Amino acid sequence: TARSDGVSFSPSGDAIAVAHLYYPYVAVYPWSASGFGTRFSNPATLPTGNSSDVAFSPAGDAIAVAHSGSLYLAVYPWSSSGFGTKFADPSTLPTNNGEGVSFSPSGDAIAVAHSSSPYVSAYPWSGSGFGTKFANPATLPTGNGAGVAFSPAGDAIAVAHNRSPYVSVYPWSGSGFGTKFSNPATLPTGNGSDVAFSPAGDAIAVTHLYYPYVVVYPWSASGFGTKFGNPATLPTGNGAGVAFSPAGDAMAVAHDSSPYVSAYPWSASGFGTKFANPATLPTGNGSDVAFGEI
Repeated sequence: TARSDGVSFSPSGDAIAVAHLYYPYVAVYPWSASGFGTRFSNPATLPTGNSSDVAFSPAGDAIAVAHSGSLYLAVYPWSSSGFGTKFADPSTLPTNNGEGVSFSPSGDAIAVAHSSSPYVSAYPWSGSGFGTKFANPATLPTGNGAGVAFSPAGDAIAVAHNRSPYVSVYPWSGSGFGTKFSNPATLPTGNGSDVAFSPAGDAIAVTHLYYPYVVVYPWSASGFGTKFGNPATLPTGNGAGVAFSPAGDAMAVAHDSSPYVSAYPWSASGFGTKFANPATLPTGNGSDVAFGEI
């Protein structure tokens, strides 16, 4: 019903969810090779404010919405029938507007990036809902959290945020946050907007304000490697959302100037030559991007 800021496909690819401003704050549609189906009914208990991000659990049995207005995070059971009854809120809420949300690959944790200290909050997750909040990382992100992502192996968690170094990454385990990895040698050049690991877990991408709008680094158990070269054809404006394709052979960036989305081949060598723009462009600033399969 208004500007959309987050998008996600269900793990089975049969639904697409959009987080947006204004009532009802989240919209979910069936998805198939034919495109959009008839929108699912709204959840009985809506998010309490403008929504910024949305994520399905790895099993596809829950959907989480990060939003403004207390309670900052809403999670619902999900099935082919749509939304179930909202899970009880965590006993310790995020401290301000939810901006990004992610489930761990095993589905046993959920993390939300938010706009006041400690800037990221993580909780155990199960079929019963939220567990007791994990302790904050010993070294906090340095500013408002914008995006959050777990590595495919579930052994690291990354937060994009709005003050230098603009991205913070921590080891992750059943005990929660480990000691923060060293910053990359070459930092993003402005406020971090979103972060994503490649499906193989061997690269990490950060979108940000200011040229070159997206940076990608090799990733390993040792942390950041030397930044990959910038794409030959950059996104045309401030980077917002970023995603790797499921096969890890492409990467897409949503950004705030036409054509609003840019996609590139991706390999161990880094960026390939930018794909041609879509014939029908998005009609305004790109905020997020996701790959699906049909």
